[in-house]
Amino acid sequence: MQSSPTNAPTHEQPKDAVLLVDDEQPLLDVFVAALSPYFDVTTANNARDADFLLQKKRFKVVVADHLMPGGNGMNFLVRAREDFPHMQRILVTGFMKPEMLLRSVNEAALFRYLLKPVAISELVRVVTDAAKAHDASLAAKK
Repeated sequence: MQSSPTNAPTHEQPKDAVLLVDDEQPLLDVFVAALSPYFDVTTANNARDADFLLQKKRFKVVVADHLMPGGNGMNFLVRAREDFPHMQRILVTGFMKPEMLLRSVNEAALFRYLLKPVAISELVRVVTDAAKAHDASLAAKK
């Protein structure tokens, strides 16, 4: 039995845009593979390139590695908060010192931080939750 055009699915909703920032290409590739089925994923290998991308496209969520050459992820996320307060920010780090945790709350207003090694299922869940938080933040603004 053939389905009629009226039963055909309508075009898909556009995927939410996510920016991944990490200088380790193999890790970036794993994160892209995990998130691409659910999100429109853009990548940057450093904070400078990520700053440029933020000016070109609207992202709901940014996931940034903490330690990268040419600028750390925390400083990038603090800057991103100033220009894009509704965009949700997630920091990926190998360690979380108490003073860094305090800064992540006070200055970057992180949605979450993820400790390496990051479980793929946790990454997908946290980014999905962050995209929902973005939408709720915009809805509350109206």
